[in-house]
Amino acid sequence: MQKALEFLDDAKINLDNKRYRTSVNRIYYASLNALRSLLFLDGANPETHDEVVTMLSLRFIKTGVLPVDTVKNFKTLVPRRTDVDYGDFDSINEDEAKESYSIASSIIETVNITRQKLV
Repeated sequence: MQKALEFLDDAKINLDNKRYRTSVNRIYYASLNALRSLLFLDGANPETHDEVVTMLSLRFIKTGVLPVDTVKNFKTLVPRRTDVDYGDFDSINEDEAKESYSIASSIIETVNITRQKLV
């Protein structure tokens, strides 16, 4: 979980400095690391981004441990990260970057609460 918080701190610094592409990249990885940390506690070790979504859905969403919005929100971040990492143009604006930061903060908070219940 520490790594997720470090990525989120990096995202905030980049967001404040108007480096939206880098911020969205860090936002995505903050969320990914938080979600993976939850899966690790459950004995899972997803190797791909898609496996994270599948395992979360089966182990935590379907069972009612996490709200459905957790995966939906993460899925919002996936194409944004892909666009900023592999797109040829500046495809993210300030509003989208700020929204992404808010989504990641919510995911991390939800994961933190869930982790505390599981430990």
